[in-house]
Amino acid sequence: METVRRLRAMALLCRQTSAHYPDRSWKLLAEAEFWEHLANDTLRRHVEQCTAGSSLPPIGDNSNTAGSSAPISA
Repeated sequence: METVRRLRAMALLCRQTSAHYPDRSWKLLAEAEFWEHLANDTLRRHVEQCTAGSSLPPIGDNSNTAGSSAPISA
């Protein structure tokens, strides 16, 4: 999880720097997107490793909710 925090910090630094250098903002914002993508992939792999031995469905697997279409009321 420390790695994800550091990758997101890099993305934030790129976004903040782009505000100070408008002539290079397109490159810095693209780099920020790259760092965010790496952070998301790292987090996804971490969650998949944590749930590999459990009975929980993988992230994005909605097969267990396909049959329940009842609305939720408060």
